[in-house]
Amino acid sequence: MARPSSDAVAALYLIPTPLGAHAALAALPADVVERVRVIDCFLVEAPKTARAFLKAAGHPRPIASLEIHAIPEDDAAIDARLAPLAAGRDIGVLSEAGAPAIADPGAKVVRRAHAAGHRVVPLVGPSAITLALMASGLDGQRFAFHGYLPVEEAALATRLKALEAASRHDRATQIFIETPYRNDRMLRAIAQHCAPSTLVCVAADLTQPGESVHTRTVAAWREHPPAIGRRPAVFLLLAV
Repeated sequence: MARPSSDAVAALYLIPTPLGAHAALAALPADVVERVRVIDCFLVEAPKTARAFLKAAGHPRPIASLEIHAIPEDDAAIDARLAPLAAGRDIGVLSEAGAPAIADPGAKVVRRAHAAGHRVVPLVGPSAITLALMASGLDGQRFAFHGYLPVEEAALATRLKALEAASRHDRATQIFIETPYRNDRMLRAIAQHCAPSTLVCVAADLTQPGESVHTRTVAAWREHPPAIGRRPAVFLLLAV
C-alpha cells in the first residue's frame, strides 16, 4: 500500500510525465519521481504509456501489481475510482505526455475530487503549452489555449482569421496544437490566411534532442517555409 501523504491526508497527485522517450526522467524533479514511487493507485489517460513511465521511474513494485485505470467518462465511475482517497490511499493522475488536466481528460477527475472534498496536489514538471509560451517571446500576460483547430480547409481558414482578430483586439497570444502528421499543412494555412506582420512561433520536440523553437512573422514563414515533420508541436500566434 502507498505511503500516506506527509500530513496523513490522502491526496490526488497530478503528476506530469515526459514529453518524449529520450532521457525520460530528465525533466522531472527528484521529489516528483520519489512521490511516484510510493503511489500504487493511478488514474491515467493511456494505461500502456503509464506503465512504461512507471517502469522508467523505477517504481519498486511489479508494474502488474499496481492499480492502473483509464480515466472513465462517467462521473459516477470517476467517483468510484476516487474511493481509495477516502480510505487513506493516495492516487496519482498521469497524462500521456505533459501536465495532467491541461489538454487531456484529467480535469474532470480533479473537478470530481474537489466536489468530494479531497485534497488535490499539482506536482512540478513539463507542459508543452507553457514551455512553448515561455520560449516564444510572445505575450505571456494575456493568452488563450484553443486545443485542436478544425480539419476542414474552409473552417480552418475561418478559425485562423478569427484567432488573429481576437489576438489583435485583446493583444493576447493564441495557442493551439495539431496532430503531428498535419503540422506542415497547419503552417501553410497560417502563412496563407494570416497577415504578413503577425508573429507565429512553432515549438517542436520540446525537451527532446531535436527541440526547435522559432518565432517569425508570417511574411518570413512564407519566404522560408520549413518542414516541421511529424514531431509534437505547439503553434502560437500574436497579431501585432
